This record gives sequence, C-alpha cells and structure tokens, in this order.
Amino acid sequence: MNPQDDQQPSLSLFAGAAGQPENPICSGKGCRADARWVLVWNNPKLHTPDRRKTWLACDEHREHLSQFLSVRGFLKEVLPFAEWTAAEAQAQAQAQAQAQAQPPAAPPGA
Repeated sequence: MNPQDDQQPSLSLFAGAAGQPENPICSGKGCRADARWVLVWNNPKLHTPDRRKTWLACDEHREHLSQFLSVRGFLKEVLPFAEWTAAEAQAQAQAQAQAQAQPPAAPPGA
C-alpha cells in the first residue's frame, strides 16, 4: 500500500504539469484505478491527535483499505473524493484570504 503522506493534502498534490488536476489513483498495492474515496487516518502512537494522513481508494479497494486501518484503530473517516477536494479548496481559499488580510510583519529591529 502506498499512502499519501501529506498531513493536510492540498489540491496541488494532484495537479499536472499544466496545473490541471490529474486523476488521482488508488493507494491499493498495484492498483491504477481512479480514486473515488479519501480515507483519513492517524496513528496515535506516532502522530499528534490533530495530524491527519490520507490514503486514496477506488471503489474496489475502499473496504479492504478501510478494514486495514480500522483494525489498527487508525481510521478517522472516509469521504467521497469530490467532497474532500471541495472542502480542501474552500479551506485553502479561506487561508489565502486570511493571509492577505493580515498586515505584513515588521522586520526585526525596525
């Protein structure tokens, strides 16, 4: 299995050379199918409670990957890929708006 390793994945993770989203693929070993699901997980022995990692799953591997994570107590939620990307895009837009609204910090010693 090849998990996606970003703490909070961004849409840029799936962007192609022209900036257009590519079809993300399933994290199942050897699977090249389009991802339809995002499995959000966390290993409490390694990660802080707010850290979130993701695996992507096709329809065929969703249950298998979910069970793998659930048995270990890692699985936090399973979301449709389209829902997750829309929420991620909204979060990025909000973060950019907040960054633009804050005045630049004064340089040290100024």
